[in-house]
Amino acid sequence: MDAGLSFYTRVIENCEDEAKFDETFRWPIASNINGNEMLEIQVFNYSKVFSNRLIGTFRMVLQKVVEEGQLEVTDTLIDDNNSAIRTSVSIEIRYQAMDGTVGTWSDGEFLESPHSRSESEGRYALDTDSLISGHRHGTSGPPSKSAERSFRRSGKGVFSAMKLGKMRPPKEDHRKQDEPAVLETEDLDRKAMRLGGGLDPDTISLASVTAVTTNVSNKRSKPDIKMEPSAGRPMDYQVSITVIEARQLVGLNMDPVVCVEVGDEKKYTSMKESTNCPYYNEYFVFDFHVPPDVMFDKIIKLSVIHSKNLLRSGTLVGSFKMDVGMVYTQPEHQFYHKWAILSDPEDLTAGLKGYLKCDIAVVGKGDTIKTPHKANETDEDDIEGNLLLPDGVPPERQWARFYVKIYRAEGLPRMNTSIMANVKKALIGENKDLVDPYVQVLFAGQRGKTSVQKSSYEPQWHEQIVFTEMFPPLCKRIKIQIRDSDKVNDVAIGTHFIDLRKISNEGDKGFLPTFGPAWVNMYGSTRNYTLMDEHQDLNEGLGEGVSFRARLLISLAIEILDTSNPEINSSTEVQVEQATPVADNCTGKMEEFFLFGAFLEASMIDRKIGDKPINFEVTIGNYGNQIDGTGKPNPRRRKEDGDEEESELLQSLSDDEADEDGELVSVSSTPPLKPLITDRNYFHLPYFDKKPCIYIKSWWQDQRRRLYNSNIMDKIADKLEEGLNDVHEMIKTEKPHPERRLRGVLEELSSGCFRFVTLANKDENHSSRTRLDRERLKSCMRELENMGQQAKTLRSQVKKNTMKDKLKLVQNFLQKLRFLADEPQHSIPDIFIWMMNNNKRIAYARITSKDILYSIVDEETGKDCAKVKTVFLKLPGKRGFGPAGWTVQAKMDIYLWLGLNKQRKDFLSGLPCGFEEKKTIKGQGIPSFPPISLLYTKKQVFQLRVHMYQARSLFAADSSGLSDPFARVFFITQSQCTEVLNETLCPTWDQLLVFDNVELFGEVHEMRDDPPIIVIEIYDQDTVGKADFMGRTFAKPVVKMSDEDYSGPRFPPQLEYYQIYRGNSTAGDLLAAFELLQIGAGGKSDLPPIDGPTDMDRGPILPVPMGIRPVLSKYRVEILFWGLRDLKRVNLAQVDRPRVDIECAGRGVQSSLIQNYKKNPNFSTLVKWFEVDLPENELLHPPLNIRVVDCRAFGRYTLVGSHAVSSLRKFIYRPPDKKAQQWSTTAKLLNLYMALSNGGPYSHPAGEIVVNMEPEVPIKKMETMVKLEANSDAVVKVDVPEDEKEKEKKKKKKKGGAEEMEEEEPDESMLDWWSKYFASIETMKEQLRQQEAAAAEAEEKEEMDIAEGSKGQPKTKEKVKAPKEDKKKKQQQQQQQQQQPEVPEKKNKQKIDEMKIFNKELEAEFDNFEDWLHTFNLFRGKIGDDDDSTADDERIVGRFKGSMCVYKVPLPDDITKEAGYDPNFGMFQGIPSNDPINVLVRVYVIRATDLHPADINGKADPYIAIKLGKTDIKDKENYISKQLNPIFGKSFDIEATFPMESMLTIAVYDWDLVGTDDLIGETKIDLENRYYSKHRATCGISQNYAIHGYNIWRDPMKPTQILSKLCKEGKVDGPHFGPSGRVKVANRVFTGPTEIEDENGQKKKTDEHLGLMVLHHWEDIPRVGCRLVPEHVETRPLLNPDKPGIEQGRLEMWVDMFPMDMPAPGTAIDISPRKPKKYELRVIVWNTDEVVLEDDDYFTGEKSSDIFVRGWLKGQQEDKQDTDVHYHSLTGEGNFNWRYIFPFDYLMAEEKIVISKKESMFSWDETEYKIPARLTLQVWDADHFSADDFLGAIELDLNRFPRGAKTAKQCTLEMVTETDLPMFSIFKQKRVKGWWPFIARNEDDEMEVTGKVEAELHLLTAEEAEKSPAGLARNEPDPLEKPNRPDTSFIWFLNPLKSIKYLICTRYKWLIIKIVLALLLIIMVGLFLYSMPGYMVKKLLGA
Repeated sequence: MDAGLSFYTRVIENCEDEAKFDETFRWPIASNINGNEMLEIQVFNYSKVFSNRLIGTFRMVLQKVVEEGQLEVTDTLIDDNNSAIRTSVSIEIRYQAMDGTVGTWSDGEFLESPHSRSESEGRYALDTDSLISGHRHGTSGPPSKSAERSFRRSGKGVFSAMKLGKMRPPKEDHRKQDEPAVLETEDLDRKAMRLGGGLDPDTISLASVTAVTTNVSNKRSKPDIKMEPSAGRPMDYQVSITVIEARQLVGLNMDPVVCVEVGDEKKYTSMKESTNCPYYNEYFVFDFHVPPDVMFDKIIKLSVIHSKNLLRSGTLVGSFKMDVGMVYTQPEHQFYHKWAILSDPEDLTAGLKGYLKCDIAVVGKGDTIKTPHKANETDEDDIEGNLLLPDGVPPERQWARFYVKIYRAEGLPRMNTSIMANVKKALIGENKDLVDPYVQVLFAGQRGKTSVQKSSYEPQWHEQIVFTEMFPPLCKRIKIQIRDSDKVNDVAIGTHFIDLRKISNEGDKGFLPTFGPAWVNMYGSTRNYTLMDEHQDLNEGLGEGVSFRARLLISLAIEILDTSNPEINSSTEVQVEQATPVADNCTGKMEEFFLFGAFLEASMIDRKIGDKPINFEVTIGNYGNQIDGTGKPNPRRRKEDGDEEESELLQSLSDDEADEDGELVSVSSTPPLKPLITDRNYFHLPYFDKKPCIYIKSWWQDQRRRLYNSNIMDKIADKLEEGLNDVHEMIKTEKPHPERRLRGVLEELSSGCFRFVTLANKDENHSSRTRLDRERLKSCMRELENMGQQAKTLRSQVKKNTMKDKLKLVQNFLQKLRFLADEPQHSIPDIFIWMMNNNKRIAYARITSKDILYSIVDEETGKDCAKVKTVFLKLPGKRGFGPAGWTVQAKMDIYLWLGLNKQRKDFLSGLPCGFEEKKTIKGQGIPSFPPISLLYTKKQVFQLRVHMYQARSLFAADSSGLSDPFARVFFITQSQCTEVLNETLCPTWDQLLVFDNVELFGEVHEMRDDPPIIVIEIYDQDTVGKADFMGRTFAKPVVKMSDEDYSGPRFPPQLEYYQIYRGNSTAGDLLAAFELLQIGAGGKSDLPPIDGPTDMDRGPILPVPMGIRPVLSKYRVEILFWGLRDLKRVNLAQVDRPRVDIECAGRGVQSSLIQNYKKNPNFSTLVKWFEVDLPENELLHPPLNIRVVDCRAFGRYTLVGSHAVSSLRKFIYRPPDKKAQQWSTTAKLLNLYMALSNGGPYSHPAGEIVVNMEPEVPIKKMETMVKLEANSDAVVKVDVPEDEKEKEKKKKKKKGGAEEMEEEEPDESMLDWWSKYFASIETMKEQLRQQEAAAAEAEEKEEMDIAEGSKGQPKTKEKVKAPKEDKKKKQQQQQQQQQQPEVPEKKNKQKIDEMKIFNKELEAEFDNFEDWLHTFNLFRGKIGDDDDSTADDERIVGRFKGSMCVYKVPLPDDITKEAGYDPNFGMFQGIPSNDPINVLVRVYVIRATDLHPADINGKADPYIAIKLGKTDIKDKENYISKQLNPIFGKSFDIEATFPMESMLTIAVYDWDLVGTDDLIGETKIDLENRYYSKHRATCGISQNYAIHGYNIWRDPMKPTQILSKLCKEGKVDGPHFGPSGRVKVANRVFTGPTEIEDENGQKKKTDEHLGLMVLHHWEDIPRVGCRLVPEHVETRPLLNPDKPGIEQGRLEMWVDMFPMDMPAPGTAIDISPRKPKKYELRVIVWNTDEVVLEDDDYFTGEKSSDIFVRGWLKGQQEDKQDTDVHYHSLTGEGNFNWRYIFPFDYLMAEEKIVISKKESMFSWDETEYKIPARLTLQVWDADHFSADDFLGAIELDLNRFPRGAKTAKQCTLEMVTETDLPMFSIFKQKRVKGWWPFIARNEDDEMEVTGKVEAELHLLTAEEAEKSPAGLARNEPDPLEKPNRPDTSFIWFLNPLKSIKYLICTRYKWLIIKIVLALLLIIMVGLFLYSMPGYMVKKLLGA
């Protein structure tokens, strides 16, 4: 219809040829209809699964109706092609104009007046023989009387249909419960065949299947389950920052220090002397305990300061800042190895001031951070590609001005006590406003304030605060606060945050941040002023405000600065200026709004407040606030100020209405009533048939459009969320076809998005729309259109296998929608409902105004508008934290409507029907006057049956770690309890609670669709004191009316799981069913009988009846009892004789008693079993309880601890399928494949699978894997052609460049364990890179797919990536060309053997080694109340080791008849004995990374401590001084006896000279599970077998022995070693090499390689195969019990275990840290050239320089060496012939120099530093009296530096700046000579060459240096000759001629030569001319 409004009838099912609808619709219309509007009626064939099929359409122009006001029509429908079809429709239409010009009618007349109702009127009657009959879904009882039906008015529209899957009629809602929750698949497919004629099952979409709990009906909204506000509660955070190095700092020869600031804490690095690229590698940690909001607004500031010392603060070079939240939103909450751009905040025109490389990570409690593996960082640093900026922020950020304009505020609360006011009044005699407000704005760590307006509730400032900051800023929020200026206590009145991401858009069609002018509403504590306000935090913006405080008119604009402009003011100080005031109406036209509320129920009122009368107060802004609503704006005054239009509008209202409205005084609170008792915890108010109402008129600027748009998006998002929950639920409960439901969800999403675009598009341009409104609308429409397209495309891509990935993408849609829907510019403030007791405010609820805002367009209406909403009131502020906030203060059913006063007509439309309105005396007889109470005349009586079956995983409320739970069920005003079950967390109550005579008010059919909700609370019964609250959940009952049958599919109802919440965290599940049965005229006798066994022993307790309780079968549960570990004391007594009791569903078994826990904690009898009846449906299986008791003397038992296994699924044994043994077919496939890959036929006995192995296969190649089908998982490794391997090697050495080829392969004797380690790390990083690349590629492809589907261009990412890829390709081609010629010689070079490096714990990789032995933690003690799961660790009192197996009895025979089946062990065959066993444990600790600093200096002195059983090793004397990344490189041998000593603890302590050593962190390893695991974690199997060298085989058992043992244990046939390197195991054949070299290089025959190969492929062996643990290094996080959940560093290590009854293993591998090698670097400075000239000569004004060269190795500045001075160089040439000698210690593998030195004079010991090997050469100008002048420098990285130029001419700046020049290393080249440029920055910050140096670098090892010594400078031995310097050390008066000669010779030499030549030439010409005439004459005369 005209307003774009659609309504739906209910569905008439299975009709033959006539359908009677009998329904009435009303369109409330905003404006009068014009005569050419159309009315359109469409008739659909409704389908639950597919889109509804349109049968036909009827259209009519409304002209006639408009004229006459009433019309009846019968007409035929037309189809899509506009041709008439044989179906006709009859309708009756009436129209009432707004001004009442066309006849008025009352509802009654329209619906009931008998004379106007003939058969065909007032209903659609469709006569047709062409209606295709719908499919049957079980009809519900006969439709009730037509009049009642049609009385349901138009309060529903698309929304009710939107919420339920398809566009479906509201009348149909209840049908959702009629069907079983999921359509059976065959059923669906059958229907599909019938309907769609064989649809592809991959395209079917499903409508909603959500459980009853989420059923959303028309008149009720969903209650919110979570109770506790999570914001505002402090949490633990840790910010860790590593400052690695700085580069390109601007300035000459500086001594930089880095200052790291987080919030108000500052820390400094050490100072590095005279360098522009200091290397620090220092680690800082900041710990905080603050609320998240405060944390994320803290600013991280990194600044580089030049020459700071004790006396002076130094000068700032540049700084960088970003807020903590920015880091936290990064993936993994961190930036790793990124370069921060430093800029100078004081000088906007300057460019960048350098780069600082750092890692920043922010960890909250429970976050884990994956640190990329720290290995030697060899990759050339690409600064531009790794900037410290979030994605999407451009690297060149510009300066911008942020203008925050503050105009005015209103509605401020008073901030002074009234006593002061009275004193003032007495003295001055005037009444002043008691508040002196000013506004403070905080942004990016800067603050600005406006002026203070004295004594004003409505202050006017008109000021702007200007911030200057880089754009885009790296701080997300601007904080705006109104504060009260007061000498004593200057406090916040209210706070508002502006999120910059919400007011800008960074896309290519985006816009700069902009805001307003718009009002923002501020909320905080209640308005009554007290000196010590306990809720002051709320005013600071922490936590949810509980009352309206004020509103503030502000705007924000941004101007990007053009820094090249000279006039620009370059200061970045915050400025405050005057701003031009804005017009009054700029924020919208003042409109009168009307808020109506009705309280239908108030129950569950906390008993503490139940003794005094209670009333409720509703406020909107300050309207309605009776106690402390000061500064109420007077509506009348507003009207006069307002624009003309308003007053006219008042006149135009009809007289009676204007009158009546004038009298309409708001009623904002209900009359006080005394509560009645519900039960011993709760009271309720007697709102039975009389429901109190409130109404408030208020005036606000009309900005409804903002709220409407965000409502539409919210609804789309709600629907999407609901759909996603459905899908997750289906996946969780393993219902068929979740992908079909996902398709349905996407369908709804895309239609919702397109609907938004059409609705939002018709936005009129009113003057009050701000720029942000326009831009936001544009971008929302773009986003949603795009999303709709993507959803459409995605829908077609959803298949069974792509389901998971697509689900993730759809989740992203949801987040985006929620983000878009949040409107930053406020309009109408939120509504607060306060429960008052004796005029004290007790508890509140806050309802956002948009949720209850009314609009004629259905989608725009708020989701709770004109609906009954269940609201739980909560305590304000901090009182609501923790357990206090979990109990309900009150539960209310409230109905709210908010809209324009002139649209008020429909405000009662959504209330349950059947009431009379009671009005005030003034309002009697005026129809539109709001009632002050409703009197219900119709009531229905029901019986509620609650079937409480069981709960699981409940909360532990007692100190025993168990609870005594009972459930309390609340419905309306009644409550009942289940019985108390003692000592359990998984109670099975199996109880039926019957609530009789439940009275509900309203119409019958509404009850059926909208029953009230049931609240279930679970408590723990205590013998003394009141019961403890354990959790709460909600449910909706299934309703049966008296005229319906109690039969399927709805009845009897099914048991369902309901999630129980405790605060914000989940606390278990409840399995129950609820039904509400109407008691009809016949009384209770008509109800279905309550049958089922009445247990005599349970007394009057009724069990859950038969049809509802689950169907049971007999199962056998076998329990493997292994042992108990780590039992803690119980009541101070040691546990001595423990026993384990297992219980499941009332049956159970006890373990044998452990006689002496200390001596042997294992059980003597391993396997026991019991039989039990369990539900067929595995989802309903009850939990299994494990309890450990200690048997004390005199038959007493004490509970030690307990564990509940909530899901038995992983322990259920399903007999294998006969069909699965199809090995032979796979084998054939394989053989065929082998034949193809190896060229040539292979003949093998059938059924064998051949795996061929060559020793040299690079495991890294991924392409060589061939996965086979279905049930065979054989992996074939195909050997790679030789040249592939070469490429592989090249890749490993990817340093590029031709010189690289000269690198000699490492010699076998040089290789040690560390070579292997570093090679493995390289491989690991390479693999990670590949994975990342693959993932990125996949994602990109995904995005491309989606984008192609939509009309957008492909993503720009592609373009960016292209150049990089090209580069790589080119390099690869070059490499191939280079490598072609020398493939042959390379063949014999060996590859370093590698091991596997896990960057996590080993157990994480092999799922806790629980392949057959599981560990169950035993708990005791209450769970802490502070919502943290970390408290669990303290509750663990021990561990039970064992396992279980559940299967249906009887088992098939073939299992029990297998060979060697031992009936004692049941399903647990082949389990090792659990007798004590002696083991040698060898722990290797390699290194620790990122330790948490323990000393004040930000370092630690770590050492290792190991504890296993009674052994306690403290390696204290070998502590490593001042290191946070220590390399320990040690192994420890410990002898232990399992099971007594099986928990290994490795701790890292910090050594302290005085006092005790502090624990940094520790890690625990359960050795026993590793030892017994099938994965064989005793000693990892290495990649290759060697009997000598660095890769020697560590295990005492050789590979073949291990293989035989595995085969024997697994009853596998084999191993059979055949000739020519083949071995057969089961039906697999492996081939491989058979020779090995011993120490002397002799070849020997061996089968070990073959054996090892089978071990590597053990997982492919059928039946018993599993992955064996390879030789490895694991990385374990170190944790500290004082800082739970926050990683304190990581430890790299591994553990080997050897049983003592086997041959002893060899000695431990030597992994001691490599000793740095001693080297000597000799640098000879020969000459310099073109050095800039600094000094001016006194007499001649000539430029000259006194040059000398200084050099040092980085980190050894104090050992710097200078040449002598070359005085008075006039050309910049200097001759030195000077030798420097730098001895240093160098670690090859890490490419670092090692320096040990004391940090300061107070240090106790030397600290070891590792520093990159860099040589610095500087050229200086020597001055006698002033400081020497620095001219230029060059820094050469000795591992990668450019080759020197042959001559000074060829030496240029490019040598240093160009990165792709060939680089080489002095460690390979040994000797290098050439010219290098000195560079410095000039005034414009540009690099320039300031000189050139000819130098020679010569590297010798310490031994070589001893053999051929050389002297420093020009001394013996090996002296250098004196430089040949011109003798210019003269003074004028001594030697004038010499100097003149020098001057002339040097400066004017060429000039003189030129002049001489010119003179000669002139003389010649002159002579020529002189002699010419005479000569000519002679010639002529022929003389």
